[in-house]
Amino acid sequence: MSNTVIPSGTFKSHGLASIPFWAVHAACGLVFFVDFSWGAVALCFALFFARMFGITAGYHRYFSHRSFKTGRGFQFFLALLGTMSVQKGVLWWASNHRVHHKYSDLEGDLHSPSRDGFWHSHVGWILSPDHEETHYDRIPDLAKYPELRWLNEHFLVPPVALAVALFAIGGASWLVWGFFVSTTLLWHATFTINSLSHVYGSRRYDTTDTSRNNVWLALLTMGEGWHNNHHHYMNSVRQGFFWWEVDMTFYILTALSWVGVTWDLIKPPARLLETEIAGQPVAAAE
Repeated sequence: MSNTVIPSGTFKSHGLASIPFWAVHAACGLVFFVDFSWGAVALCFALFFARMFGITAGYHRYFSHRSFKTGRGFQFFLALLGTMSVQKGVLWWASNHRVHHKYSDLEGDLHSPSRDGFWHSHVGWILSPDHEETHYDRIPDLAKYPELRWLNEHFLVPPVALAVALFAIGGASWLVWGFFVSTTLLWHATFTINSLSHVYGSRRYDTTDTSRNNVWLALLTMGEGWHNNHHHYMNSVRQGFFWWEVDMTFYILTALSWVGVTWDLIKPPARLLETEIAGQPVAAAE
């Protein structure tokens, strides 16, 4: 566990723009007023992990870091799945995440718990009107695709369509468990990587930020909790560098490569794995 002192920060309201975010949280209370079924609970977790994959494999490892290659069809599928997570547009997400890596825990970082406090790094930054713009100049490799620009500009269409479909198929129970509860859990699980993964865990590599590896967060987020590994070599599609570091996103992308859906998966260089010293940090990569 880290001994780092994290400033409490101030969690300030962001006006009308934050009302839908908190409304989704409040709607979770409807679980006490709709019919309960284990099928609805199973749907909740199925959509949690499906959309988590859209974030981890799509928004993060593919669009932000280009850690593997795929065709235009699967590229769009990943963008669509990630957009259903209700974490804004794919190009917005990728452009801001690249800034996070450029200035991690320094001035200019959008969500540093050590600089701006836990709550800002966890959720305040994504609600802030200061970060609403999509900076297309940061992502010229992605901005050239009109379908991605459309999804980015209409990022509420897929999640609203998902909510409507759930209600049409399974009624209020499916809507509450499959959308409101699942989305709220998905939000906070994803947000822990910006907040808790810079506070709690171990550091194998001596990076210039406070990133940490946390097995529990890795299990919750399909591999994203190996955050110190990731900040040491961010282009790797594999964030659990060693066999004992469970990384479900990497396993799925590897399986997809066997049937030609993905290819050119970037792995961590052998020198990083060979120089691991038990209990000792390894110098930062170039």
